[in-house]
Amino acid sequence: MTTLTGPTTAHTLAALIGYYLRGTLKNRFAIVFGAVQPFLYLVLFGPLFDRSGVGSWAVLVPGLLVQLGLMSAGMVGFTIVFDQRFGVLERLRVTPASRVALLLGRVFKDGLVLLVQAVVIIAAGFFLGLRAPLPGVLLGLLLMVVLSVGMASLSYAAALTIKQELFAPVMSTVAIPLMLLSGALLPMSLAPAWLDAVSRLTPFRYAVEALRALFAGAYASPDVLWGVLVTSAFVVIAVAMGTRIFQRENS
Repeated sequence: MTTLTGPTTAHTLAALIGYYLRGTLKNRFAIVFGAVQPFLYLVLFGPLFDRSGVGSWAVLVPGLLVQLGLMSAGMVGFTIVFDQRFGVLERLRVTPASRVALLLGRVFKDGLVLLVQAVVIIAAGFFLGLRAPLPGVLLGLLLMVVLSVGMASLSYAAALTIKQELFAPVMSTVAIPLMLLSGALLPMSLAPAWLDAVSRLTPFRYAVEALRALFAGAYASPDVLWGVLVTSAFVVIAVAMGTRIFQRENS
């Protein structure tokens, strides 16, 4: 296996991101479909949420961004399943690119796609009544992209280690409870003590609370600090796991 370093690595990574992006843009429906669920929650559930007194748009929209990250980035492993089936992964393996670059090219592409989807959700939220400071929104988007890199890495790792026909049901079964436990739809402050305690064992709870603090302009909030720390740790672990499995399965 060839390992690339320095400027060559950056050039290779940029080329791979462009390659994967071109493949994604050929199927624009997939980009739109990935944002459909949170968009429907925003339009159909958002007005009820806002008028119920449970929370505001600035509480709901950050939660929907985490939902987007879990569901959209969590299912990107489908692409590698098809790449395996049609021999695309085999052809990429014989290129000089390192296995790490092959994985990172995918997850960075997924982060860019998620960024576009998230901007659409936020824009719709502002149209419906969301009010949030621009710096908080930009920082929230950055945190979401970082989180998606970790989730996408785990998705590819799962796609390479479980049977192809089991990937979709397994990831859906895992992602939905994680989304509910994160407090994406309803703040976990409303939950009973045991459920609140369980939710604190997931990294997505901290991401949701950090995003809500950022959208409220509370940049120095402990929620932001914990969100950044937990998300960073999650991404490091997820990318390390994804890289190890990717190298093992493609050696």
